[in-house]
Amino acid sequence: MRAIRVEQFGGTEVLQIQQVPDLVPQAGQVLVQIKAAGINPKDIHYRQGLYPNLKSPPYTPGIDGAGVILAIGERVTKVEVGDRVFITTSLTGTYAEQALCIERFVHHLPVELSFVQGAGLGVTYATAFRAIFQRARAMPGESILIHGASGGVGLAALQLIRNTGLFVIGTAGTKRGLELIKKEGVDVAICHKEPNYMDEIIRQNDGKKLDVILEMQAHLNLGKDLANLAKNGRVVVIGSLGNVEIDPQYLKDTDGSILSVSLFLATTAEMDIVSAGLNRCLKRGTLNPIIDEVLSLQDVATAHKMIETQSSKGKIILIP
Repeated sequence: MRAIRVEQFGGTEVLQIQQVPDLVPQAGQVLVQIKAAGINPKDIHYRQGLYPNLKSPPYTPGIDGAGVILAIGERVTKVEVGDRVFITTSLTGTYAEQALCIERFVHHLPVELSFVQGAGLGVTYATAFRAIFQRARAMPGESILIHGASGGVGLAALQLIRNTGLFVIGTAGTKRGLELIKKEGVDVAICHKEPNYMDEIIRQNDGKKLDVILEMQAHLNLGKDLANLAKNGRVVVIGSLGNVEIDPQYLKDTDGSILSVSLFLATTAEMDIVSAGLNRCLKRGTLNPIIDEVLSLQDVATAHKMIETQSSKGKIILIP
């Protein structure tokens, strides 16, 4: 089969198409024929060597995707050969014609959705769902700030929050991003490049501090987030690229919490809830993965550059 391989950390030039052996599922594993693969910012960070403890070369990038089950290992009971599925975590990488997955990270893809849309679901929507409902336990009537709402997880969060009774504030860094999050139903859209933008967020929240913050760049924003938490407020760290200095007194003053979200650490029971929640929303038609570009596997370097330059709004998809 064909797969993108990274033999060493570096720029986009390290992304190379190679012929590699076909895969065989072991017990508890599912082999998926990848029809479409989603690109996430973490893929770029891995390639640059920012998370070397998670993946070391050589490896195939890609966390999520969509396709058809080719084979299943022993003790797999929830999916069958031929099922249409989307993936929230892959063992072998999804920038390839095949991928191996643990069963709990493989979910049925409704027939109403294409494989391209399915590839836009996995990491972004599962992460958003887990952050909002399992980690932050957001409740109707609370305020929630999505810090970076025009990105993949931010947009997924906006769609999942619709009709939940939360007051939603979203930030973006461009006019295009602000228009997009307004279209997706944010109550208040604010540019986080403006001076004192956090003061404007509090003003728009009737002068009250925030109950929940979904944070995509904790290395830049966590200190400001903690200073603006309400009593029992929660910050969920979804993304971070470095160290940050914080004042723990803010947590003591509010009985607040800093939480993180990881799909790989989710239990089988938790992933079953994620899968059930997403599938219910999909059947109701309330989720619509926003696809910016669909590119071929050989255009992977172009796709990564689009993420690096933040020129994309919505998901970029690769077709093997």
